[in-house]
Amino acid sequence: MTPDPDLSLSHLTADGSAAMVDVSGKATTVRRALAEGRIMMRPEAFVAVRDAQIAKGDVLGVARVAGVMAAKRTAELIPLCHPLMLSDVQVRFALDEVTHSVRCEAEVRTAGPTGVEMEALTAVSVALLTVYDMAKSADKGMRIEGIRLLAKEGGKTRYQADG
Repeated sequence: MTPDPDLSLSHLTADGSAAMVDVSGKATTVRRALAEGRIMMRPEAFVAVRDAQIAKGDVLGVARVAGVMAAKRTAELIPLCHPLMLSDVQVRFALDEVTHSVRCEAEVRTAGPTGVEMEALTAVSVALLTVYDMAKSADKGMRIEGIRLLAKEGGKTRYQADG
């Protein structure tokens, strides 16, 4: 099967080995990424999170800090990611009373030669895992879902998710 040239993988060498991408020749530009995900839970667990009744403390406050910390440590978690000096990391939550879910959104910025998509996705993932960890006594059946990149700006390409 011949590889599709439009689907080239930047982290592979000519012989198919995994390698970090050399970004030394890329221009330094302001880069931004926005990611989202959500955690679904039973109504009782949702009320406990919403009303700060979880024994471990302020679930969303701790999850916000965990998301920021995770974004800053992405290169330690994802083997081929470049360590980046982040300019800003914002982790936001929205509570949905109808679906008993918590939506997490992470926005990450830097000025550098490579994007911050992985940092935004990592921030959302770890923030939602923190919600799970802190609220699991109220609901072990919570589901984390829909983690995705919403937007990417800076560098040569832009991305905006549909819907």
